[in-house]
Amino acid sequence: MIGTIVAAVGLFAATNIDDIVVLTVLFVASARGSLPAWKVVAGQYAGFVTLVAISVVAAAGLTIVPDKWVGFLGLIPLAIGIYGLGRTLRRRGDDDDDNDAISAVGLLGVAGITIANGADNISLYTPVFRTNPVQDTVVTIIVFLVLVAVWCLIARFIGTSKTVSELLERVEHWLVPAVFIGLGLYILIDSGVLIRLVEALS
Repeated sequence: MIGTIVAAVGLFAATNIDDIVVLTVLFVASARGSLPAWKVVAGQYAGFVTLVAISVVAAAGLTIVPDKWVGFLGLIPLAIGIYGLGRTLRRRGDDDDDNDAISAVGLLGVAGITIANGADNISLYTPVFRTNPVQDTVVTIIVFLVLVAVWCLIARFIGTSKTVSELLERVEHWLVPAVFIGLGLYILIDSGVLIRLVEALS
């Protein structure tokens, strides 16, 4: 049991360390009142539970999305980032609307970003769930769900810190779209899906 818990903690940390950055940015926006904190937490849970569910199904031998095309999920944060950037550019003269860019993300947007950012987690969780006994898989999933809360607490602490808020105050309304656009491009490029698409079309 102890070994399973330790392994689950290590696996979660290794596959979700980048989520801290995204969650922190979301909680920075939340601290400004543009996105309720509960939507960040609920969206993170919804997205992560979806990733775990897909991994469990894949471990059972069923493929929902072909691995070679899963990188297209990067279009989700990319689209949200571009949309947010457009809103920021249109309203940059109105300080009251600086945070409207992130208000459009919402619960489903956070869930989509979590799924897109964790698409590669599926390839790691699937073999673990496939080889582990059922009871170990259940323990692993419970540990994961507890650690999602820990991740949210850490990100909220950083994102609502006075030092961080003062540091990001002038660039906050640009930061969220920039992070999402960068994340989307990274997923699309790192997954190699763009190259495969060009090869398929040629």
